[in-house]
Amino acid sequence: MSRILTELYDNTMKSSEEEDLLSAVVPLMKLLTLTVIGLVLAHPRTQIIPKATFKLLSKLVFALFLPCLIFTHLGQSITLKNFVLWWFIPVNVLVSTVIGCILGFIVVIICRPPPQFVRFTIIMTGFGNTGNLPLAVVGSICHSEDHPFGPDCHRKGVAYVSFAQWVAVLLVYTLVYHMMEPPLEYYEIVEEGAEIEEQQQDNDVRFSKASQAFHRLLFPDLDLSAEGGGNSPESIRCLAEPRVVRKIRIVAEQTPIQHILQPPTIASMLAIIVGMVPQIKALFFEYDAPLSVITDSLEILAGAMVPSVMLILGGMLAEGPNDSKLGLRTTIGIIVARLLVLPLLGIGIVILAEKLQFLVDGDQMYRFVLLLQYTTPSAILLGAIASLRGYAVSEASALLFWQHLCALFSFSLYIVIYFKLLV
Repeated sequence: MSRILTELYDNTMKSSEEEDLLSAVVPLMKLLTLTVIGLVLAHPRTQIIPKATFKLLSKLVFALFLPCLIFTHLGQSITLKNFVLWWFIPVNVLVSTVIGCILGFIVVIICRPPPQFVRFTIIMTGFGNTGNLPLAVVGSICHSEDHPFGPDCHRKGVAYVSFAQWVAVLLVYTLVYHMMEPPLEYYEIVEEGAEIEEQQQDNDVRFSKASQAFHRLLFPDLDLSAEGGGNSPESIRCLAEPRVVRKIRIVAEQTPIQHILQPPTIASMLAIIVGMVPQIKALFFEYDAPLSVITDSLEILAGAMVPSVMLILGGMLAEGPNDSKLGLRTTIGIIVARLLVLPLLGIGIVILAEKLQFLVDGDQMYRFVLLLQYTTPSAILLGAIASLRGYAVSEASALLFWQHLCALFSFSLYIVIYFKLLV
């Protein structure tokens, strides 16, 4: 009798393990299928869809589909209580970024990239994709019937991922924007508009001399040159601001505010404001809400986000890697640090946060999203920043290609591990 019970128990355990494995792998297979479709459509041999179409689709995802998804799901889930309760999500983004940057510094020490790519190596290791890819993974997992995250899987998962968006965008367009400034010795010597600037400076000097001559005619008793005029070292020294204040002012002036206020960030802010004010929230998300037509329309558009992102990823992989001067050893170092080492450290961080009671009790999706933040490849936004700054553009494109190609396998491995830990 005991032998029969033991066999039944073993068979039950094996079947449950197989179900857990299938529930982890099947969603990724769906995403992989969408990626392959995008790859076939964009491949140079088939050229069914041109490259320009994928660029247009990418803009639609960024400016329309993703903001709609964020607003409809985050706005419905967020409350003042949840805003306080979910505090560890943005903190986890900061922690994962700091640990990633430390790993990037270790990669620099071990792999020794070219001097002009030292900061680039640290950035590409430290800053992961906290938006499109986690949303696609959550959407695919919650679309399966046998997922272990409960009936509100998709709404909660999207809300958690979206809540981290604003922190990630702020980091990318402030810290990363300044770190991606090309080293001085690698600037272009001749730039457009240089002659115009020189002429403007000459005109300013002439105007300054004319104003000083006019000043002497009116006030002959005051000698500007003796007292240290507006351009003299003494007057500059007297009016000089503290060094720290000057650095803060320069950073603030050079920070591209128009890039921080991107559609996903605006959608996150609007969703938080609407969700935390019950009177406004009732207009959009309650039963028979007056503005439910708007939210229903946004939900229809939001449904296109996940398939579009994976098709775009397939299109990017079809293009192949660009030429890169980063070096094979550094490229492999970044991929290993970002996709293999960082997720292991992330598991330790989440377990520690669990023991310190920082996490929401009994919410496995909350923990899954935290773990995903350590698992993703480098943010695609980093390629946009590289293009914006004119620094390591081809290197960023090539590295993103290889990272996303390897991420198809590392994601599969770690999501199975996460399911084992959480279920």
